[in-house]
Amino acid sequence: MNELTHDEIARIEKTGERVDKLRAELRKRIIGLDGPIDELLCAVLSQGHSLLVGVPGLAKTLLISTIAQCLDLDFRRIQFTPDLMPSDITGSMVIGKDANGERRFVFQPGPIFANVVLADEINRTPPKTQAALMEALEERQVTCAGEKHALPEPFFVLATQNPIEQEGTYRLPVAQLDRFMFMIEVDYPTFQDELEVMRMTTSAYKGDPTPVFTKAEILDLHRLVRRVRVSEGMIRYAMGLTRRTRAKSGVAPAFVREWLSWGGGPRATQNVLLGAKARALLAGRPEVRADDVRAILHPALRHRILLSYHAEAEAVAADEVITELVESTPVP
Repeated sequence: MNELTHDEIARIEKTGERVDKLRAELRKRIIGLDGPIDELLCAVLSQGHSLLVGVPGLAKTLLISTIAQCLDLDFRRIQFTPDLMPSDITGSMVIGKDANGERRFVFQPGPIFANVVLADEINRTPPKTQAALMEALEERQVTCAGEKHALPEPFFVLATQNPIEQEGTYRLPVAQLDRFMFMIEVDYPTFQDELEVMRMTTSAYKGDPTPVFTKAEILDLHRLVRRVRVSEGMIRYAMGLTRRTRAKSGVAPAFVREWLSWGGGPRATQNVLLGAKARALLAGRPEVRADDVRAILHPALRHRILLSYHAEAEAVAADEVITELVESTPVP
């Protein structure tokens, strides 16, 4: 890889300063959630999709719509329900008039044609409709009546999922989960944060964030994030962490062999490294450090490892396995 130019280093440092301003704008509506915000921004800068998991009422939808507003991106929300059809998402062929006034079939784009698409409660719709997202997630296009239609750039699907209410839901297939760069857990706020939420939301206060980045700047940051330096040692470190999640790899520790049936694949390592680069960029640094890799490991791996029967019997969570993995893997 070519060395970073002085101009690129200056742009990286300036990006770190502007991200501080972006966080300040987000705080006009969002209290707390610092971890989910940073993870979501890392995914956006890496051109990755994210799945936000948390109980209702934790501002997941508000967080996504506010980030879209602060990045000056077109935002659409799709409420997933059991009767939602694939064409309700992607669009369909309808009878319309062409330039000559003649009636013919034309493609009517669905709500997925936006920069930021909120797939709300994605596990509430049947697998047939969930599968309609697969082409969009991976190839950033949809096919209707044999014609391919490119989605706008940038394009992100940010989905939400309720982890406690499973009646009448459809679990996402592993292949579809793997298309999400991160699974981001949104937890309850601290006492102080919740107190501030009560003050803000039960008063006449109306936060109105202003855009910090433009659409063109986001596209430029997509190119810049891949220019952030990552050493051979950091690549090997990220690969080592992922490979140690594979029970039959020969390098997996005893607790992995006991608690995991399947580990992360190469796509997991790719997302760890890209996320680490984005985290360095958010901090205004031109090079990835070990703490960037460790910080990204949980959202990048928690939906890509499969717990064994022993782990489920002992109530071991995926995050506990990842934490143990980080602590037992030496930093190069």
